[in-house]
Amino acid sequence: MEFKITENGIKTETGYGELVISGDESYGFRPYQLMIASLAGCSASVMRKIFLKKKLKIEDITIQADVTREVEEPKKIEKVHLHFLIKGDNLEGKMDRILALTRKYCSMVQSVEKQIEVVETYELV
Repeated sequence: MEFKITENGIKTETGYGELVISGDESYGFRPYQLMIASLAGCSASVMRKIFLKKKLKIEDITIQADVTREVEEPKKIEKVHLHFLIKGDNLEGKMDRILALTRKYCSMVQSVEKQIEVVETYELV
């Protein structure tokens, strides 16, 4: 990837268009938002693959992310709580194992877990 400095942040071209990153949310995504999106996106993608492999029918997955950051600069991310709201069939008794496998195979969680506390919970809806 190649990044270019702009007046209000940095930008890069992706296969899906331009990604603009800025400390000012009015110009682009803030870096911490991209970090949280990476954790949630990776976890959801891995979880979906597990559901497919186990032939479990899922109607919907929503991820709520709560972030705890230090008060003082540089406002490091201390904790991310990913709460999965899952609508599907025959999931009772299977989700604890699926959540453990999701954590194990999500490369983004594995990359940051020694620096950031990542907590995953779920709710069947």
